[in-house]
Amino acid sequence: MLKQYHIRDYDFKLIVLVAALTWIGIFAIGSAQESLQSRQVAGFVLGFFLMLVISLFDYSVILRFYWVIYVVNLILLELVRYMGEEHGGAQRWLNLFGIQFQPSELAKILLILFFAQLILRHQDEMDTLRFNGLCILFFVPSIYLIYKQPDLSTSIVVTLIFCVILFVGGTSWKYVIMTLAVAIPTFIILFMKILEPDQQIINDFQQRRILAWLSPEEYATTEAYQQLNSITAIGSGMLYGKGYNNNESISVKNGNFISEPQTDFIYAVIGEEFGFVGGCIVIVLLILISFECIMVARRAKDIAGTVIAASVAALIGFQGLLNIAVATGASPNTGIPLPFVSYGLTSLVSLYIGIGFVLNVRLQCKK
Repeated sequence: MLKQYHIRDYDFKLIVLVAALTWIGIFAIGSAQESLQSRQVAGFVLGFFLMLVISLFDYSVILRFYWVIYVVNLILLELVRYMGEEHGGAQRWLNLFGIQFQPSELAKILLILFFAQLILRHQDEMDTLRFNGLCILFFVPSIYLIYKQPDLSTSIVVTLIFCVILFVGGTSWKYVIMTLAVAIPTFIILFMKILEPDQQIINDFQQRRILAWLSPEEYATTEAYQQLNSITAIGSGMLYGKGYNNNESISVKNGNFISEPQTDFIYAVIGEEFGFVGGCIVIVLLILISFECIMVARRAKDIAGTVIAASVAALIGFQGLLNIAVATGASPNTGIPLPFVSYGLTSLVSLYIGIGFVLNVRLQCKK
């Protein structure tokens, strides 16, 4: 499984970018809730170690076990339904052998690996309706189990990643156009149905979040409370922010205007304390990491490597965009972590595992 690599082919730039973004998150978490900072540091150390180890293993050998990867993913997601721990009205966490983690975060990476090998083995069938339908059939159980936790935001991100997988894998443009022709009108119709009082499409609390996004003044003390305070906090930071770990009583963290700001609304803490400049640095780092993964995808030795690198780029890009959109009021409130920044060990370690595979794809790139 280990191969002989050249040190000059190692993507140190990507490592520096993800490490820099992680440390920004560690400092922001320390300001939001200091007691969690040491745990995030431990998650960084574990994730960084796994990234380095995985980067030296030939991904082609690991992908041979793609059916094992697929089955393990389904088992973990299924166990959440029967053994999962509930927090905040959602059953998303699993405790095995004293280790608590979130299988839906790990599922993002496992699904990328599974479909990378599946497409590699059936590359000449990518333009057939039968194979595309087969991919959708394999995808449905995972997305269903994630959605039922309930976890709408992760379901959206995973679905977007799946679309990128098929597109990068070589799906015919005619299927892309057909899908868009069906998906766009369907989305508009569903969105209108969701706004109706007695709808049964999504949970009531999810509907209220959408209504609060459309009419925040009507939900200012309930569903829109956190989002409005997040926007205020980011705006109050102005150009350079109020300063790291400041003691102002009206700050978002000291005034408890946002519950658990170290997770979904960590960008509000960054915007308030580091200002517009700090917020832009986070966005630029996310863009550079995604771009670097795309550059690796373009030079991969095979379609599996291309799918892995491009899908990890999509994961970081889409999830980062969605988190920041929520914090700035550009999207309804959805619980999604900011990649490498938000507190959450499963998310952090899973992302580093994904980067480890990208690094190995880079080591085997075509010259």
